[in-house]
Amino acid sequence: MRYDNVQAGEWVQPVRRKYRLRCCDCGLVHNVDFRVIKNGRGMFVQFRMFRNARATAGSRKGRLGGG
Repeated sequence: MRYDNVQAGEWVQPVRRKYRLRCCDCGLVHNVDFRVIKNGRGMFVQFRMFRNARATAGSRKGRLGGG
């Protein structure tokens, strides 16, 4: 899997579902889902995250020079 090289503080335009986010320091990968909700105070973006163990293992394996 290829991941974008994003600099700290850089804005990114994620896809709405199953966006993958990888930590640059440890290689931990999360799947991130986003939604926009409207309530009495306006529009808000919400997100939820799930650890992706398979992608994390693949990411870390590649970074450590294995396989």
